[in-house]
Amino acid sequence: MLTVCIPPIELWDETKNEFVGTKGATIQLEHSLVAISKWESRWNVPFLTKDKKTPEQLLDYIKCMTITQNVPQDVFNTIPKKILNRIVEYINNSMTATTFSQRETKGGSREIITSELIYFWMISYGIPFECQKWHLNRLLTLIRICNVKNQPAKKMGKKELMSRNAQLNAARRKKLNTRG
Repeated sequence: MLTVCIPPIELWDETKNEFVGTKGATIQLEHSLVAISKWESRWNVPFLTKDKKTPEQLLDYIKCMTITQNVPQDVFNTIPKKILNRIVEYINNSMTATTFSQRETKGGSREIITSELIYFWMISYGIPFECQKWHLNRLLTLIRICNVKNQPAKKMGKKELMSRNAQLNAARRKKLNTRG
C-alpha cells in the first residue's frame, strides 16, 4: 500500500475570475487485481499492455487504486508531478525478493493478459481470493512460481550438463585443495 499526501493548492478559475482553493488530502493506494479489474471494466481495454496510457487513463487508474473513501475529484486533478512519479514507481516495483533464473525466463506467451485471465490463474492454482488485494506484481510472481513448480523438471542439454559438472568439479578441487 502506498500513502501519498496531496497538498492543498490555489488555482485561478477563468469562468468565475477568482482564485479557488482545493483541499489537500492523504490517500492510500493499492496497485492490485481489484484496481485493474475496475479500470478494465471502465475502459474495456487490457491494462497490462505495453501501450502507453493517456493522462486521463492514468488518472482514472489512480482513482481505481484509491482505498481511501470519499476523496474529492479536485484532489485527483491537482496531483503534483513528483507524486505522480512516485505512484508510477510504486506500480512498477516488484514488491518481492523472488528472482527467476534465465533458464525459466526464456520464451514467453503472446497472450493478452486481462484481469479475468489472472482470476482464472488464481482459481487454477488454488490461490485464495484474498490475494486479489496484494500488490499486482507480487500476485503475478506467486502465479509464476506456481506455474514453474507445477511443470515437470526439464532435462539439461549435453553442453549445459557438462558445463555445470565442470563448475562443480572446479569448486570441489578448490575446496579440497586437490588437483583432481
